[in-house]
Amino acid sequence: MTEESSDRRRNARVGLEVAIYSILGFWLFYVLIATAQSFITGWGNQGELAQRRLAVTVAGIGITFLLYVILRRADDRSFGTRIAVAFVAAVPAAIAIAMINYYFFNVYKPEEIYADQAMIREMATHPKIWKSVAEIAVSRYFFLAAWAALYLAISYATETREAERRIAGFAQAAKEAEIRALRYQVNPHFLFNTLNSLSSLVMTDRNVEAESMIMNLSTFYRTSLSGDPMDDVPLSEEVRLQRLYLDIEAVRFPERLKTRIDVPEELMNLCVPGLILQPLVENAIKYGVSGVNRPVTIAITARSERGKLVLTVADDGKGPANADEHGTGVGLANVRDRLQARFGSRAGVVSHAPKEGGFVVTLAMPEVRGSC
Repeated sequence: MTEESSDRRRNARVGLEVAIYSILGFWLFYVLIATAQSFITGWGNQGELAQRRLAVTVAGIGITFLLYVILRRADDRSFGTRIAVAFVAAVPAAIAIAMINYYFFNVYKPEEIYADQAMIREMATHPKIWKSVAEIAVSRYFFLAAWAALYLAISYATETREAERRIAGFAQAAKEAEIRALRYQVNPHFLFNTLNSLSSLVMTDRNVEAESMIMNLSTFYRTSLSGDPMDDVPLSEEVRLQRLYLDIEAVRFPERLKTRIDVPEELMNLCVPGLILQPLVENAIKYGVSGVNRPVTIAITARSERGKLVLTVADDGKGPANADEHGTGVGLANVRDRLQARFGSRAGVVSHAPKEGGFVVTLAMPEVRGSC
């Protein structure tokens, strides 16, 4: 059995359950109303009337169920067609119920429930029979039409919920694809920058430093590519990878690159998107360190603020010519898009260039625990 046919079977079971409950509810309502009317009008022999009413109700439940089967067969048609099928199919169903009702209350031993013999003889005449059946059929038609309308409303609501579920599934799939694409965007960008650095070392015959960079690069990629891009990582793992990357870059800038990492131990178990700090640290190297001839400190700090994890990557280099310079290329745009895809409006990125120089980027995201 295919998955699609299995889904159809499952939906059919749900539809059957809803139909049975609604049919029973409608006919229970009929019994209550008819019984109350019988008592109000003062009919005698209520026990006999109740038995016959029960027989009509059982037959009505069966006929209404047949109407349900017809509606189920039209489920793959347009909603307008299903409405037409419902109201047309209710006509013979109403006539059948009317005839059964007439039989039990007018033909089968009428003397047990009617005391007026003249009335009994009048009911036996053919014109009177069809007139009575027609009158009963009209009332039963509206009864069945009301049930059919309820069923169609439930069916439409079920289809709407299913469509909403599919749309939500497609949106989630698109979101996951976006997150994966943004994460994969970081890796080639980082590799390109690192290979440029490695090329500079080789060209200047700094072979020992080049070998050290290759080993660190291998460790970095083995670690960063081992996880699923959809998975978060502990902040401790993200900090470790950034330490490793800064060690790689320290081979290029042994005198100029200084680092400071200040992350409280109690925050190390919080979950963050993997490599979320990578483009920011790269930008700090590219714009803050490589453009000056003095020592530059790159600082990675973290703090908890009103239920949010706040991460900051800052450098005290020369600073950009304008506040957007650090955000060109992958950089800030990638980080902002990844946080938006992962957390929506609950996360944000703020950047600024202090007057004294350097550049500061601050990320704020919900504190996530235990899912990484």
